[in-house]
Amino acid sequence: MPRKPIANVVWNVLREPALHLTAYDGSSAGPEDATVRADLRSPAALTYLLTAPSSLGLARAYVSGELEIGGDLYEMLQLVWNDRIGSLSWADRIDVLRNIDPKALRWIDPPQEEFHARRWRQGFRHSKARDAAAISHHYDVSNRFYEWVLGPSMTYTCACFPTPSASLEEAQEHKYDLVARKIGLEPGMRLLDVGCGWGGMVRHTAKHYGVRALGVTLSRQQAEWAAKAIAEDGLTDLAEVRYCDYRDVREDNFDAVSSIGLTEHIGAANLPAYFGFLRSRLRPQGRLLNHCITRPTTTEAVRIRGFIDRYVFPDGELEAVGAIVTAMQDAGLEVRHEENLREHYAQTLRGWCDNLSAHWDEVVDEVGVGRARVWAMYMAGSRLGFERRTIELHQVLGVRVDEHGEAGMPLRPDWGT
Repeated sequence: MPRKPIANVVWNVLREPALHLTAYDGSSAGPEDATVRADLRSPAALTYLLTAPSSLGLARAYVSGELEIGGDLYEMLQLVWNDRIGSLSWADRIDVLRNIDPKALRWIDPPQEEFHARRWRQGFRHSKARDAAAISHHYDVSNRFYEWVLGPSMTYTCACFPTPSASLEEAQEHKYDLVARKIGLEPGMRLLDVGCGWGGMVRHTAKHYGVRALGVTLSRQQAEWAAKAIAEDGLTDLAEVRYCDYRDVREDNFDAVSSIGLTEHIGAANLPAYFGFLRSRLRPQGRLLNHCITRPTTTEAVRIRGFIDRYVFPDGELEAVGAIVTAMQDAGLEVRHEENLREHYAQTLRGWCDNLSAHWDEVVDEVGVGRARVWAMYMAGSRLGFERRTIELHQVLGVRVDEHGEAGMPLRPDWGT
């Protein structure tokens, strides 16, 4: 039986009229004037696409360079969001492969999944050693790389845009200020910032609120960058970023604790101990602000595999905001306020994607084309996820009430928007 043109077969599966598809056998399908174009460069591209769930298969094909995308990657993901390849049964996938190219039936080692392959050697899930290795894998890439992608704020968490036209830098500063107001910071107070990254919250609160701020991170490169920035800002008397696990912080009686983007690395089983530990670091009437990516419901299974786990955040887990609130309450914290910044994260990611595009050549020279493609796929896909509410971003404010049940909170929120 004659082999069917590859591009036609794949295009018929996708059924996407705004996509032009070409393949290594010389075939093409879809409108010639399409703004998004995809080129299947080898049988390996088909193998990746059809032998793994679609987000992972698409990522493997793109990261390896066997699938080339012409046009905007975010627009491409919008077109294939319906997951038509991923919804095929395994029998249908094999049938497609047999019809178009038997060479695509062979197994190929996925690209750049070395951490996934070796993580079993690094201890139990969310042990200190394994957490340190996972954090290092993601964050100890290159500070120059993060400077290009994140911009001058060096802030790798959701911004909060005071207006739709605000710049990314303005929105990141506004986010830090919002958190500071929510936890009631005043001059002379002590703040613990867990998972502090490059020290943005630590430096902001020391500079603008006059607090003594301690940040902790498991990334050595982050700690080194932050220490230099603190010194350059003349804040060494007030601010410190320490390279250590948050569980190794011995100081207590903090006036406030901020956790901005760390809970995603904790794991569901460890939430009770996590919030219990943070509560133990607070003085009575001290406040805790937890800021993290969440799932939209408590009913869907926690996803710990796939593209994000293998390429971006090893061992990361997303919980629903209901699970976060429950864990905080059960740890002895009174929950006083909650809000969803989902749309803000989509806008944040748009800014990061623009930064990556603007510095693409420098990024490739610094970290390699494979990692650059991982980040392009991850950020464009995450932006779409926040826009379509497959993921959310919640801030939850809690307080450790004193022995008389006094929270020391205002009768109504006084931190504005």
